Amino acid sequence: MKEKIKYTDEPMGRVKVIADFLPSPEELALKDETIKVTISLSKTSVDFFKKEAKKYNTQYQKMIRRLLDEYASHQ
Repeated sequence: MKEKIKYTDEPMGRVKVIADFLPSPEELALKDETIKVTISLSKTSVDFFKKEAKKYNTQYQKMIRRLLDEYASHQ
């Protein structure tokens, strides 16, 4: 740390309580039901998802699954 934080005993002013909107740890731990399938994709598509997944530090299969889930949910 560059500077030491100095805490004071001053009033904070008007405080607003915000409802908890984050999922619970139990909800985060649950995995969606999945089923294994075999699919042939173009090299171009797989290369794209691998590149993007690396950029966002995630798995390319997960990105493809999320894309398909999003598409299916809007049909």
